[in-house]
Amino acid sequence: MNLVIISGLSGSGKSIALHTLEDMGYNCIDNLPVGLLKAFSNEFTQPHLRDITRVAAGIDARNHPDQISHFPAIISDLQEQGIDCKILFLQAENHTLLKRFSETRRKHPLTGPATPLADAIEKERELLAPITARADLFIDTTRTNIHQLRDLIKECMGAQETSGLSLVLRSFGYKHGVPADADFVFDARCLPNPHWEPDLRKLTGLDNEVIEFLDGEPLVHEFYRQIEQFLATWVPRYGVDNRSYLSIAIGCTGGQHRSVYLVERLAKDLGEKFGSIVTRHRELE
Repeated sequence: MNLVIISGLSGSGKSIALHTLEDMGYNCIDNLPVGLLKAFSNEFTQPHLRDITRVAAGIDARNHPDQISHFPAIISDLQEQGIDCKILFLQAENHTLLKRFSETRRKHPLTGPATPLADAIEKERELLAPITARADLFIDTTRTNIHQLRDLIKECMGAQETSGLSLVLRSFGYKHGVPADADFVFDARCLPNPHWEPDLRKLTGLDNEVIEFLDGEPLVHEFYRQIEQFLATWVPRYGVDNRSYLSIAIGCTGGQHRSVYLVERLAKDLGEKFGSIVTRHRELE
C-alpha cells in the first residue's frame, strides 16, 4: 500500500494538496488523529480492501502535542510492516500566512484570547517539529498559487510513482528570494547575463536567441559541466538511501534567462539517466 501523509502549517495549502491527491485516485481522510494512523493504515491491508493501493491522510496541529510526539515511532512501525509511507509537508513564510488568514478571515487552530495569530504560527512550527523531521517532501507555497500547487503535487507524485525518486529542477530569481524548500541551490549570477543585451532583455531562457547566446559562452559550458557531473554522481546516492524527493534550485538575478536555460538543459541531460524530471520556472509562472 502507498500511504501519503499530508501535513504542514495552517494556511499553507494542505486542503488543496489533499483534494489534488483525491483527484489522482487516492482514498483520502483529513484531520486524522495520530493515534489512529496505525489502525487506519492496517485497515487497508485487509483482504477485502487490498485492491485499494493508494491512501492519503491529513495530519496537522489539531492533534494533541503528546500524539504528535509519537508520530516518528508510528511511521517507523508502519514502514517495518512493509507499508510505503511518504510524508508531504507544506510550509510558507510567516508574512504570507498572516496575509492569507487576514484575507479569508478564518481562525487559526491555535489562536485564542491570549495567543495572537503571529504567536500561533510560531507555536505551530514548534508543535509540528516531529513531523517535519520525518518529512520526505517539502513544498514552500509562499509564492505558489492554487493552480501551481496542484500541478506541482501531480508532477511530483506522478514522477515518484514511476521512478521511485522524484527529482525537481527549478529556476528562480535571487531578487525574489531563495526557495526555502530546496535541497541544493546553485548560483548562476556569475555567468554572462543576457539581460544586458537589448535584443534579449525581454526574452527568456526558453527562447532560441537566449539559448544561442549562452551556448556561445565558455564560462556557461564550464559551469554547466560541473553541475551536471555533481548531480549525475550524487543524485543516485539519495535514491539508494531511500530518499523519495530531491529539489534542486538554480538561481540568477531575475530568474528569467540563465537559470531557466540551465534548468532546461539539465532536465534534458539528466532525464536520460534518471527518467522523469519535473521542471518549474518560478519567476516565469
